[in-house]
Parts: sequence; structure tokens; C-alpha cells
Amino acid sequence: MAGTATQPTSRTRSWWGWGWTDAHPDDAECVAMGALLPGTLARPLPVPRVADLRIGAPAVEPPAALAHVVRTDPGDRAAHAMGKAYRDVVRALRGRPGRVPDLVARPRDEREVADLLDWAAEREVAVVPYGGGSSVTGGVEYRGDAHRAVLSLDLTAMDRVLEVDELGRAARIQAGTLGPALEAQLRPHGLTLRHFPQSFEFSTLGGWLATRAGGHYATGPTHIDDFVQSLRVVTPAGVSESWRLPGSGAGPSPDRLFLGSEGALGVITEAWVRLQERPVHKASAAVDFADFHAALEAVRLIAQSGLMPANCRLLDAGEAALSGASHDGSAVLVLGFESAHSPVTSRLAQALDLARSQGGRADGTPGGGASVAGGGASPAGGGGAGGGSRAGAGSGTAGGSRARAGERNPDGTGDGAVDAWRSAFLRMPYLRDGLARMGAVAETFETAATWDRIPGLIEAVRTEVGAAARKATGHPATVNCRLTHVYPDGAAPYFTVLAAGRPGDEVALWDDLKAVANDVLHRHRATITHHHAVGRDHRPAYDLQRPAPFATALRAAKHALDPAGILNPGILID
Repeated sequence: MAGTATQPTSRTRSWWGWGWTDAHPDDAECVAMGALLPGTLARPLPVPRVADLRIGAPAVEPPAALAHVVRTDPGDRAAHAMGKAYRDVVRALRGRPGRVPDLVARPRDEREVADLLDWAAEREVAVVPYGGGSSVTGGVEYRGDAHRAVLSLDLTAMDRVLEVDELGRAARIQAGTLGPALEAQLRPHGLTLRHFPQSFEFSTLGGWLATRAGGHYATGPTHIDDFVQSLRVVTPAGVSESWRLPGSGAGPSPDRLFLGSEGALGVITEAWVRLQERPVHKASAAVDFADFHAALEAVRLIAQSGLMPANCRLLDAGEAALSGASHDGSAVLVLGFESAHSPVTSRLAQALDLARSQGGRADGTPGGGASVAGGGASPAGGGGAGGGSRAGAGSGTAGGSRARAGERNPDGTGDGAVDAWRSAFLRMPYLRDGLARMGAVAETFETAATWDRIPGLIEAVRTEVGAAARKATGHPATVNCRLTHVYPDGAAPYFTVLAAGRPGDEVALWDDLKAVANDVLHRHRATITHHHAVGRDHRPAYDLQRPAPFATALRAAKHALDPAGILNPGILID
């Protein structure tokens, strides 16, 4: 049973920053934010214009047989030159986007994907697969000069749910389908993928698969890996299609080869993914902690309890204050539960008891939050960043399913701290871009580690990154932390860095701070990325993290599947 792709919105996406152009803060808002960070600019940098980039003519002509799916205009090329990380935003503001792709192709089917790869291999053209463009790790740009030209392969014209198996609760979906369109096509069947990264509104199924994206659910199935039944991938060596199975022990999984391959081994064109019934019962609450370490212990107990909260997000005092969830120096734990079948207030009550056992204060009646059951909106307080994707405004307005004021969930009413955090969470990426216009450093990074390492890791990041920022800028810096995902054996801390910048040298400053952070992560055996992907920015740390024999096998796979070396050069391996 095939679905119909939704019509594109009339709003305009920003080519240089996050999200929609009409959602960016104006100059006055930028100045007001900059005043909160000593050492920032007096006036915001102007919004960049494509016309000021002086983009030259393409180095190659598109293939005649495929000219109908290829664009060469400067605006399209500039929009595909970078992702949406802080360093990308600053480069655009400073008029230094790096190498702009020569061509942007939007194939409509798998045959056109294969033909474009064949043409690129013959002419030594690098091909950079592109989904929604929300990468924050340099995953969709080309660096270097080893290829005569660069083709950005935009998959968003392949945006349909092709088949739905309601009996087996699965669907075959094209890789270029953006999150809102995907959920809109599943909604008539009463089903959902239940994968909502923060970039949901601006990222695709193929991007989630290629980067092993994490959704915003704190426990249980949250990485896209958990939902994959089978993949279909076009490589220069041929098409790989795995069998659709509920499980298999037949050797190494072929899907695992391409999950997280970031376009270096092939172009994911479609996938069978596992679905779930849309939830109708939701409940949420916020818990205050005077002691952050006690809050960490409470989260560990909840993660190991088997209660499986949809949201179990711990904000330290700085993060809680920044979001408006707390104003008294408390850390805040945002808890949320949901179910398609039965009320969840009893599970929430048990989780609150565990939190209180560690000194947590949970006043008021647990509520259902503001999100509409099953509507594609955030579950009980929103989510984490995922899919190699930037923190974004996807969850609350996904697929036109904005939470409706006054609608109550079966399990209760909303919670003020939860709602305050959710609102700030959805707005934050736009504010980051506003701070970037003021010359400030405003960026995030994430990781994961085992529980025994978590307290020391968080303290070391706060201390060392904060000290490095103060030394580099001469001004105090803020380093906040929240836990976005929790497991029985560990957690995923997510850090926010706010500091004065060095006018004209903001990218180098952030790179220096990120190098300090990477060193801390490596010393504590914390992963370089829990859900943002490797890209080009994390390559040095990824090279240190992966086992040497695996690196050898990965290079061999690259050579076998992409002998001309055209697919996303520089990603994962040289």
C-alpha cells in the first residue's frame, strides 16, 4: 500500500543557518543576547547573502541524459556546501563556506542514482550524499582538491512511503523522506516510526540510517538501528539489498555495514523499518535536585529499574536555568512515559519514588504534557539531538502536528517546568545562530560513557573546556550539561558551551575548544559521538577509538564497493 508524499511547505529554509528564515532572531534580539556574554560584538554580523560569495561556474557540465535532475544555480549550490554546525554558520557569516559543490542533483529513482554514480566515477567527480543537510560534523561537505568537481546528491525527491505491512507493522520507505512527510504518510495507518531526533523537521530517513541517528526517547529503542528490517543501497559495485527478517544469525549483518557508513560505501535508497502503534497515554513530571550527583544516582536507578521512561532527561543547574525549567540553582530531571495501550501514571509514580529516594523534589500533580498523543510531537518534554543532526525545532511541529492548546492526555495535565524546557529546547538552535552573529561561541557536543565514568567525565569537561575558553577569550565561559539518553550501563551527556568569541577567528577558537573536549573524552574512554555521527570533524578522534583490525576491514570494504573513491571522500577513512 503506497503513500503519497506531502506537498512542500511555503516557508523558506535558511541556506546559512538553522531551520526557517522567518524564525531567526532579529538584530535587536541578537544584541540583547550578546549583552549577556561579555566580550561579544556591539552589533550583529549581517545576515549573509549568496550573492556576496562570488561562486564561480561549475567545473563540469552535468550529463545530458540527467540534466533534468541537476541544478547549477549559486543559491542551490551554496545551500548544499555545508551542514548546520556552529562552525558552518560562522563560515557562512564570514563569507568562507569552503568548497561549494559544482552540481546539485535530485534523482527521482534508483536508476538515476546509479547513473549519476557511474558518470561521476568516469569523470573523477566526488559525490556527497545529502539528505536534509542537518549534519553538525562536516558530513555533507567536501574538503580538499583531489577531485576535479563535486556533486551534491540530494535524495529528497525520493520521498514516499512505498508500502505498509500493517500485519507485521513495518513499512518500505524511500531514503529521501523527511521526518514530517514520513509520519504524515504513516498516520492514516495508525502507525508511527517513533523516531524523532531534534532535527526531525529537517532530516531524512536515509540521513538517520547513514549516521546511526538517535531519536529523543531516553530509553528503549531510540537509535535508528533498532528499527531497521532491511536496507537497499546503491554502490558503484552494484545494489545491495538485505532480506526483510525479524531477526537473523546468518553471519555478520549486511545492514550493519551500511548503518553509520555516512555515504562512504554506498547511497541508501530505501529501507524496511519497524513501526509501532501511535501512543495515546502520556504523562510527564519534573523533579528538582539540589545536588547534581544525587540526581545522577536517581537517573541510574530509574534506568536500571525496567520502567523504560520515554523521557529521562537530566538538566544541570546551568542548563535548567538557561531553559527556564528552574531559577533557584536546582538541577531538573524531566520524566515522561507513554503507551499505546494502557495508562502510564503508575510507572511515572514509581520513577518519582526513585527520584525522591535520592533527594528529588517532585511537587504537584504528574501531567500529560502539552503534546498530542500520537501526533508526531515530542513525548513528554521533547528530545535529544540525533541523526548526525543539529539541535532543532522538529519535534513540536512535526508534520503539521503542533500540540493543540487545551487538549488533555488521558493521564493528566501539563507540567510547567516540562513545558518551559520544551519551549526553550525548540527555540535554542535559532538562538545559537543569533549568538553567532554577535561573534560568540555557542555550540554543543555529546558523548556516552559507562556509569562509573560519568561523574568524572562531566566534571573534567566543565573544568577543562571552561578554563580553555577563559584563557582564549579573557572572559568567563559557561559549560552546561544534560543527559539526553540513559541506559542500564551508562548515559549520554550532552554539553553546551557559551563563550565570548574572537572576532574573525571564531572557527579556530571553537576548533581549539573542541580539541580540548575531545582529549577529555578520549582519556575517559567516552565515545566521540553518541548520535551526531563522525563526519570530517570527528575523524581524528574516531581513528583513535576504532580497533585497528576493523579499520583495515573498513578500508577493504571501501575499495571493493567504491573503487574510484568518489563517495564522500574523507568520511570514516582516507
